[in-house]
Amino acid sequence: MSVDTTAVETVNQAFYTAIENADLDRMTEIWAEDLDSEQVSCVHPGWPIINGRQEVLRSWALIMANTPYIQFVLTDIRVMVLGDVAILTCEENILTAGDEGDSSFAAGKVVASNTFVRTSGGWRLWLHHGSPVLQGDDDEEEEAA
Repeated sequence: MSVDTTAVETVNQAFYTAIENADLDRMTEIWAEDLDSEQVSCVHPGWPIINGRQEVLRSWALIMANTPYIQFVLTDIRVMVLGDVAILTCEENILTAGDEGDSSFAAGKVVASNTFVRTSGGWRLWLHHGSPVLQGDDDEEEEAA
């Protein structure tokens, strides 16, 4: 495994840890700065695309403020480094809790593509795209094989 691959995996894990801990300060450190003509982007499952660092961070602040508990178990992690850009794909196996006072939990799966750019401060997140996996899709794929 290359030094860059390890560094990308480390910042990717920090991204998910920031979500789990509702740590907006750490999330702010992880996202790249907008460039003059290009903006960072984020696609949360079921949401329209969000462009611009300020808007992306605002979306995470809303999610963190309205999520009493969330845990990610990442599987099928794959990293490809192409110069100063890296693409990491993974499956987010997610456990969330209901509203405060509600003892229910829900589980779900999202496939994610995270694109990182190399900066003077290290690898930073440029694009996060999460897409929900509908229940039953795994069974259909196995039957088709």
